[in-house]
Amino acid sequence: MSRSPSFSAKAESNTYVDPDAIQKWIVAFCIIRFDLEQGQLIEECYPPGCLTPEEELDIAFSSFPDSVSQHHNRSSIHDSMFFFRTQRRGKSPSNEPKSKSKYLYGFVFNRQRHDERLKRGGEQKSVVILSPSPYSSLFKPLLQIMGPLYFDIGRKALDYVAGSMSTWSTPLPGQLMELPIGNATLKVNLPPVHSLSFDFDSEMLFEESASSMAPLLPTNQTIPHGLFHDSDVFGIFRGLLLQLWLLWELLLIGEPILIIAPTPPQCCEAVASLISLVAPLFISVDFRPYFTIHDPYFARLNSLQEGETFPPILLGVTNLFFLKSLRNVPHIVSVGNPAPNSTSGRVKVGFSSRASTGRLSGGISFPNLNKFSPSNLLSAVKLKREGPLCLMTEHKEAIWSSYMPITKPDTSILNRLVDAGLSPRVEESMSVVNNEILRRHFLELTTNFLAPFGPYFRVNTPSVGSSPFLDPPPLPAFDFDEFLGSLSTRGPGKFLSKRMRNNWLDLYRRFMKGHNFKPWFERKRCVAEQEQHRLWRQARLNADIQDFITKSSELEIVEKFNAIERHLHVEMQQSKKAVNNSEASWHKLKGDLKAVFNVLPKDMQHLLLMNPERANLLQ
Repeated sequence: MSRSPSFSAKAESNTYVDPDAIQKWIVAFCIIRFDLEQGQLIEECYPPGCLTPEEELDIAFSSFPDSVSQHHNRSSIHDSMFFFRTQRRGKSPSNEPKSKSKYLYGFVFNRQRHDERLKRGGEQKSVVILSPSPYSSLFKPLLQIMGPLYFDIGRKALDYVAGSMSTWSTPLPGQLMELPIGNATLKVNLPPVHSLSFDFDSEMLFEESASSMAPLLPTNQTIPHGLFHDSDVFGIFRGLLLQLWLLWELLLIGEPILIIAPTPPQCCEAVASLISLVAPLFISVDFRPYFTIHDPYFARLNSLQEGETFPPILLGVTNLFFLKSLRNVPHIVSVGNPAPNSTSGRVKVGFSSRASTGRLSGGISFPNLNKFSPSNLLSAVKLKREGPLCLMTEHKEAIWSSYMPITKPDTSILNRLVDAGLSPRVEESMSVVNNEILRRHFLELTTNFLAPFGPYFRVNTPSVGSSPFLDPPPLPAFDFDEFLGSLSTRGPGKFLSKRMRNNWLDLYRRFMKGHNFKPWFERKRCVAEQEQHRLWRQARLNADIQDFITKSSELEIVEKFNAIERHLHVEMQQSKKAVNNSEASWHKLKGDLKAVFNVLPKDMQHLLLMNPERANLLQ
């Protein structure tokens, strides 16, 4: 949604709150205040008792900008929205089971009220939605309602939103959902199952189909194909568009990247945008859209000695201290522009659109689209020579990395981008168009890059006339050297050959040795195996056992008996777990087992019945 829908509090005043229903979407709502004497304090946590003391501390520190901006007039209100990702830790104080997720996502609406009459010239408070789900397309517009509403009516806002959320159905990843909120409806596309972490819900893995994971270019561009499909790639990387292919490669192979921006909304937008560029690849590297020195993981990163390998992670920061403390990080990206010095005028925010009250911080300016010229090249060389510490004196958009990219920038894509100039009226719509162009290109780039792995996920279906009662053949075994040798012979394909240099095979080597490959490959194999199992199981349910009996020899009939008996035991176990259709499959296989048994020779029947368990099955 590009605009904040209205919310009628009166209509929701008596709404019943269903804790089980809202826990399908969130862990908690938190209200956090910055106290001058005690620091960050959680005033409200709804429902209470769902966070450990360690988690409360982490969330409180992550819910405020590193410092209050001083570029505002007396008594002004300054709102911003951003999000963070923090690891769950500590022993839960409540008796309720902790979420399966290893991480919590915190979506923050922060309000800074500047008043010279108050201590330190102002006060801060944040409204936070905590969820195990990276559903930015939902929680961003929800915060645009909930944040201003809280500052209008206080604690009741949490009850009103929770009441509306109680009516929502179970999340359907990869689908468009219409979710009522007050007198409005949020229409959101949730990210697909294959982009969500195992830790989010391991059971979801088995709901994926082989088609949803197939390395083919999706034809339907209206649905998301990865995380953070709503991020503004063009807006946040407008000054570094020529470097997007470099950044795509770095994230693809799992290199550590430090993104520094003037404001939390900008660094969050940059991290989210980079992740969205590698869809439909499942990302395994750790990523922190907004990272502070108070995060427990910072101690480990800060303790790395000179020359030690930096762990694979994507960090978004605003504190310039990280430039000195994390000297081992090999790739540093500086994005965004400092906030304007005045409260007047329109402010563009990377993480969200304008809310109904206040003014969102973290604006980035939209100068004319930079033309590629020798002067720009000289400026880039100068920045590289100065190094990232030059940001200590003046913020500049730049990249510092010694990595030599294999993928060439596609200038034909850049030439298709629409420049809105300085017109704020068309700025937002032009960003939408440009984002679609960029995202479509990188989706095609990633899909073509992953395509050579497709045969290793190819599902075998029972051929016509063959027996579905036998075990399906295993998926092709993967060998690193064999794959590279075969790929070197075939070539990268027409799409990639135009966009990659002659050493394109090195990118596959780096990818397979990187942090993303193994979890992605194993997950794809697991999904393919589950799909193959489902297809063969369905074929057994549809098979007419009499047709196979009449066409089989005595030895083949014995083999079918043993195979059906083995499948029957599996279905009986599944039936105890209340797996869908397991009871129907069990009865079908039991009938098939009896039919095969009846055509066996009498002496063999007698021999088989000597097993009490088997005799019980044949009764």
